[in-house]
Amino acid sequence: MVLSGKDLAARLKENMSSCIMELAVATGTTPHLAVIIVGNNPASQSYVRGKSKACEEVGIRNTTIALPEDVTEQELLRTIDELNANQDIHGILVQLPLPSHINEHNVMNHIAPEKDVDGFHPVNVDALYTSKSTGIVPCTPKGIMHILRDANINIAGKNAVVIGRSNIVGLPIAKLLLDNNATVTICHSKTQNLKDITSKADILIVAIGKAKFVTEDMVKPGAVVIDVGI
Repeated sequence: MVLSGKDLAARLKENMSSCIMELAVATGTTPHLAVIIVGNNPASQSYVRGKSKACEEVGIRNTTIALPEDVTEQELLRTIDELNANQDIHGILVQLPLPSHINEHNVMNHIAPEKDVDGFHPVNVDALYTSKSTGIVPCTPKGIMHILRDANINIAGKNAVVIGRSNIVGLPIAKLLLDNNATVTICHSKTQNLKDITSKADILIVAIGKAKFVTEDMVKPGAVVIDVGI
């Protein structure tokens, strides 16, 4: 069985579109996302275009704020301050990576936690790792859990292996799997005997950022494999 993230996304978008229309009728409010992009990184521009298109498909208002590569950190923080204070803006996303002269942690920490749609603010990170239901969960790990649940895959008691330890995918998905009672192993670039570990996984999450890294001989027959790729 192929787990299609695209098929699931299409179904979720259809439901989301209906919910957004109902919200607008009931309250007069339409969700509004502001995306900040700094510089001309082609990959970042592609991601931002994709987010804008997804917003349009479901009826979310979206505004892209393009800042020059040489914008100062203080200027970027002032832009975030304006969005934090703007009651018409419900979500803020700063596209990463940022230029090297800007401290990404300072920027992420500056976004109001309730508008931090990436879930990177310390308040949201704390909520994730202390199992509070009040925080915003990073979208990719949350999407992985949606895929598993949609396919009726039982997680409790399973051996789950995550390849990758980033704060964006690897560590958050490991925590979400733990919260669902899986036994979780996190592997990374320094892991020895990787094949021995992955071949025992009932659920294998690959978030290493390298195409075709996992080969057939690394996967147990019948295992669930999710590749976190573009």
